[in-house]
This record gives sequence, C-alpha cells and structure tokens, in this order.
Amino acid sequence: MRDIQEDRYRSQLIDKGVPFAQAAEIARRTTGAQISPQPGTKHQRAIAQPTPFQDIEQPKGSKRLSAQAEKLIRAAAEISLKHPTGKDMAFTHAIFCQVGLPRKMVNAREFLRKSGTAWLNVQAGYLDEGAGPVPQPLPYGALPRLALAHVSTYAVRHKTREIFIGDSAAQFLELMGMDQDGRRYSALRKQMHALAACRLQLGISGRTFNGQAVEQFDAWLANRNTRQRALWPGLMILTEHFYNSLLEGAVPLDIRALHALKGSALALDVYTWLAHRLHRIEGRGPILHWASLREQFAQEYTGSEADKNFKDAFLPQLKKVLAVYPQAKVQTVRGGLLLRGSPPPIPPKGR
Repeated sequence: MRDIQEDRYRSQLIDKGVPFAQAAEIARRTTGAQISPQPGTKHQRAIAQPTPFQDIEQPKGSKRLSAQAEKLIRAAAEISLKHPTGKDMAFTHAIFCQVGLPRKMVNAREFLRKSGTAWLNVQAGYLDEGAGPVPQPLPYGALPRLALAHVSTYAVRHKTREIFIGDSAAQFLELMGMDQDGRRYSALRKQMHALAACRLQLGISGRTFNGQAVEQFDAWLANRNTRQRALWPGLMILTEHFYNSLLEGAVPLDIRALHALKGSALALDVYTWLAHRLHRIEGRGPILHWASLREQFAQEYTGSEADKNFKDAFLPQLKKVLAVYPQAKVQTVRGGLLLRGSPPPIPPKGR
C-alpha cells in the first residue's frame, strides 16, 4: 500500500514539473515507512507510519487525491523547483517557534507551555465590543498562528509597529491564504479578538517579556444589516516591547509552506520549530524522545498511552511538513526523532 501511495505521489510531482530523481526523493521522504535505528543499534524494524495524506479523506471509489492533498503536492513541487523570492518570505517570533499557542479550545483563562528553557504563558483578556468589556477566550488553532505570522512579517519588512491588516475581513483572509466562506469570518472575528485581548509572557534563558503583543485593535463590530467595510479595523498596532523583541528574534519562513499547512495548527508548529532549530545544529544531531516532544507540542495528551497517542497525531503532520521543507533532515528512530543540521527554508542571504 505504501509503494502505491509513494508511486502516486512521485507521479503527481513529476506532472508538476519536478525532475524524476528529485520527485522520487521527496516522495520517499514523505511517504516512507522505515524507522531508522538509533545510533549504536544493529537492527532496523519496518513499521507502517502514516503517509502525509492518510488523514485526508479520499472520495469513495476514487483513486484521485483530495483537493487538500493536491494543494500540498503543488506547494511541494513549487518549493522544490523555485527558490524563495522576497515575496515568499514570512517571519514569526523565535519564541513561537519553540512554544506555541493552544491548538484546540481551552476552557481555562490561562495556558502555559514549556520547551527546554523557553516557555509561553497566555492569559485571556477583555475587549470592548461597543458596550463595555467582554471576556475573550484564549486564542487557539491555525488562524491566530497565521495572523501572528502575517503581522510579524509586515512589521519586519516595513520596520513599523502599525500593521495594515486589510480593508476587510475578506482581504485579510486572502493575505493569510485562507478561503472566504462564512465560517471563516466567524472564526476570524473570534480569534482576532482573542489574540488582541490576551496577555503574553514569553521567557527564555533568564529573560522574560511581560505584556501584550497588541497595543491597539478596534473590535470587529457585527453589523449584519449593512455589512459596512468600516466595521473591519484596517490597522493593528503592536506594543513597542513586543515589536522590539520581534526584530531581535524574527525567524524567516517560506510563506508558501505556511499556506500549504494552514489546515493544521500542529503542522504549522512543527514547521516553524524545524525552521528555527535545524540550521543551528552542529555535529551529531540530538535524538528527541516522544515524551519530550509531547511536552513541547501537546501537553493535553495524558494517561498511560499519552506518548503513543501523541505520536499517532504527530507523524502525519511531520510528513506534510517534510513535503514543504525538503531541506529538513529528520529521521524517525526508535523512541523518537533524530534531527540533523539542515539548511533553513529561507537562505540567510535572502533575508
């Protein structure tokens, strides 16, 4: 079954113009089922792993890949064939590459995530929606991650705290590579309000940032009768402290990869993490065990099967990330992942 999927994926890449050898390598990396041995072990064990498309529902009776899988293939082909240009560059804060916002809705008013010496604490806030303070939830999912990447990119490119976020919700969704169905508008409003209202604490190696990322954001007021464009705030102002720390620690990303992974908060977190970490590795790379990876990415998995359940969710997203980050040297070994030094997705000279 794996060979059929690998052949199909390779053929799709070749159809997009990727040379045969390169297409074969990408297909092998992103659909391979072989677990490599840890250094010092003598035997390998073949274990079936999820392919990048296994969690994407296929039409019944059809051998064609879904629209989501096609988009991922197109992005992988373009990234493999075309070096990133200036318009392909995106940025995000280094801390968010190590510890991310909640991936799913959190009922509590506070969220803490740690990874090594880095940690993130998010506290839900209040926003005036026209008639006084309204408690906001904690931001979660892919939308606030993409929004933060967009505003961070604009801030770094233009060296300004005043971020243009479009003249309308539709334009902002387009800037983030999202479609514009009705559910997106509702989710965008909720997540942008939550992001603008929340208080952040970011810490690493003895330094702590206390405050909010957003200094000013006029609430997106609902007006179903007129749908006036003026009700969408066209400007977001970052706090000076967050802006300065962003300039010091902005990590270059490929926006084509972000758009290809936009359907999964976990995939976005894995991509930004690898983009930040792999090019810093020197010599023999580290092996990260599933328990430590779960602590970093998904503390919500608990119980006796926590590591296994996390691994089952993590591997399909890792495969998608490797499809759009072809330079990444990541191996699945017994008990975890082996990371090796790799070029960043955006070459240093392109920054």
